[in-house]
Amino acid sequence: MKCNYITIEREYGSGGTFVARKLAEQCGIACYGREILEEVSKEYNISPESIEQYEETVTNSFLYSMFIISRAQAGDPDMLANEGHIYVAEQLMIKKLAARGRAIFLGHCASEALKDRQGVVKVFIRSSKEDKTKRIMELYNIDEKEVELVRKKYDKKRANYFYANTAKTWDDFRNYDIVLDVSNIGIDGCVAALRGILESE
Repeated sequence: MKCNYITIEREYGSGGTFVARKLAEQCGIACYGREILEEVSKEYNISPESIEQYEETVTNSFLYSMFIISRAQAGDPDMLANEGHIYVAEQLMIKKLAARGRAIFLGHCASEALKDRQGVVKVFIRSSKEDKTKRIMELYNIDEKEVELVRKKYDKKRANYFYANTAKTWDDFRNYDIVLDVSNIGIDGCVAALRGILESE
């Protein structure tokens, strides 16, 4: 199977964004992460910050997840709350961006949006607690005493959003084709592994 798209979910501070950006640069293909929010923002005249706030309000209720998924699949956004509208808009945008050609997608339940396309490889990127702590402190200038609270906040946000919109557990490795540990093989090692998949016929 030729790999056309790589979708990446990653732990906060794991280095997954660096892997995605470097991979895209080396392979000469697009990488969409925050760009998805920016495109939705332009099309629907809502700020990226507001979209992020809506993403944070989703619940991990199973019944809510079933409702969101059923309405989204039915193409009926009118019965959805604001966060449901945002999810549908993001899913449509991911499909539009995918139509432009091979690409890498960061977060936003991209694997769900592309589940009917051929050549999608689902990846989860993790890292050790120590490495994540160091990276978060360096990148975001967060005090070491606050790192754990911040890390848990963002991982919970990602987990809730993923579950609310897919009814799947975000960090259940059975939901992915590949799980990479940056602490074990490094950013360059992760890039090399994924590049091999992208370049294989």
